[in-house]
Amino acid sequence: MTMTLADLHGTATVRLPLSRAFDFFTGSMSRWWPSEYHLGEADMVDTVLEPAVGGRWFERDADGNECDWGRVLVWEPPTRLVVTWQINGHWQYDDNPEHASEIEVRFEADGPEQTTVHLEHRHLGRLVAAEALRDGIVQSGGGWSTILERFARIAVG
Repeated sequence: MTMTLADLHGTATVRLPLSRAFDFFTGSMSRWWPSEYHLGEADMVDTVLEPAVGGRWFERDADGNECDWGRVLVWEPPTRLVVTWQINGHWQYDDNPEHASEIEVRFEADGPEQTTVHLEHRHLGRLVAAEALRDGIVQSGGGWSTILERFARIAVG
């Protein structure tokens, strides 16, 4: 049984054209994803989002181990991406797709050299120990807006 939890949202504006913003977000995730946000026991060295429907979203650590985070559900460059988030409230990967939440990321051109990125993390109630995950994200002050702001800073840095 799933519980109802409010969706999480984040927004940031990046000084990149639409296509470049999408490409940097999806193809250079290890450059902007906070390295402290990982599942493996060793330090994370890479964050990979395979660019196709059904592709994996995962981390690779310093020992060469891989930890899945989810799968690509929608791949519509340069405007939209939807992935599953299969990390439960115990910060462990859950391979049961019925327990997956979803993250939708939309890219909207604000002119030729600027893009706004909108993120919605929905269906949180499907996750095992969902409240612990949500509360940890919200209370830590991290959250999606902070991660997206980091993306925007690094993308143009």
